Amino acid sequence: MKKIVLSFLIFCSILILSCPRNSFAFWMWTPETNKWVNPKYDVKETPEEQLIFSKQFYDTKDYKKAVTEFEKLIRSYPKSKEAAEAQFYIGLCFEDQGRVYEAYKAYQKVVEKYPFSERSSEVVDRQYKIGERMLEGEGKKGKFVSTIVGGEYEVIDVFRTVIKNAPYGKNAAPAQYKIGLYLKEKKMYQEARDEFEKVVNDYPTSEWVKAATYQIALTDAHRSSEAQYDQKVTQVAVEELKEFTKAYPDAELSQKAQDEIQGLRNKEAENNFLVGRFYEKQKKYESAKIYYEMIIRDFQGSPSAGKAKERLQMMESKKK
Repeated sequence: MKKIVLSFLIFCSILILSCPRNSFAFWMWTPETNKWVNPKYDVKETPEEQLIFSKQFYDTKDYKKAVTEFEKLIRSYPKSKEAAEAQFYIGLCFEDQGRVYEAYKAYQKVVEKYPFSERSSEVVDRQYKIGERMLEGEGKKGKFVSTIVGGEYEVIDVFRTVIKNAPYGKNAAPAQYKIGLYLKEKKMYQEARDEFEKVVNDYPTSEWVKAATYQIALTDAHRSSEAQYDQKVTQVAVEELKEFTKAYPDAELSQKAQDEIQGLRNKEAENNFLVGRFYEKQKKYESAKIYYEMIIRDFQGSPSAGKAKERLQMMESKKK
C-alpha cells in the first residue's frame, strides 16, 4: 500500500514539473482536507466569515476584489441571510464607482431574490436616488446624459422599478412625476402628460399633485405650439392654468402660471392674426376683418392687437 501511495505522489510530482508553471500556480495541497484547493476559488467555512472577509476589500475600496468575494459567498451559501447582504454590497461597490445603472440592477436582485431582506426599504431609496442622478446627468442640471447609463430611456426603467417595488411608498409619487419630467424634456409632450396624470389619479393626496397639475397645463402649452392654426390645445392649456391659479392661489407656481397664461394668450392672438392675414391675402376682406376686430377686442395689450389695428387701417385706406 505504501508503495502505491509513494508511486502516486511521484507521479503527481512529475506531472506538476512537466506542466507549464502557471497551470498549477494557484493550486495547493491542504493536509486538513486532503484535497488540492485553489485559493482563488476558495471560500471561508461559514457565510459569516466570508462576509467579514469580503467587506475588508470594500472598506479599502478594492471594489473588483470585493465583488469577487461577495459573489463567492452568494454561490456557496445562496440561502443564507449573508447572501442578501453580499448582493446589497455588490450594489454599493458599483454605486461607489459611479456605475449607477449596474448598481440599480444589483440592488434589484436583493428585492427579487431576497424579498424578506432587511435592506429592501433602503434598496428602494437607493434606486430612487440613482434615478435622480441619472435624470440630472450626474450633477449636470437640466441635461440628460445617456452615456453614463448606456441607454436613452433607462432612467424610466429605474423610476418604474421604484414604483413597482413600493407602489405606496414615499418614493412612488415623485418617481412617477419624474418620469413625466424626463419625457417632457424629450419633447414627448403627450406621453409626459399621461405620466403626470398618473400622479394626480394614483396619488391624489400626495404633495406632488400640485406640481403635476401645473406640468399637465405646461405640456398642453408646449403641444399648442405644434399646430399653428388649431388653437384648441392652447385654449385648453389656458383654462388648465386658470384652474390651477384658482386651486392654488398662494402657490409659488401661481405667478409662473399667470406668466404662462399671458404667453399663451399672446400666442393665440398671433395665430388668429395669421388666419386674418391668410384671408386678407385671399382678398376675403370681410373674413379678415372679423379676425382683426376679434383680436383687438379679446386680446388687448398683446403685440398682435397693435398689428391687427394697422391691418384694419390699411384695408380701410384701400377702399377709399
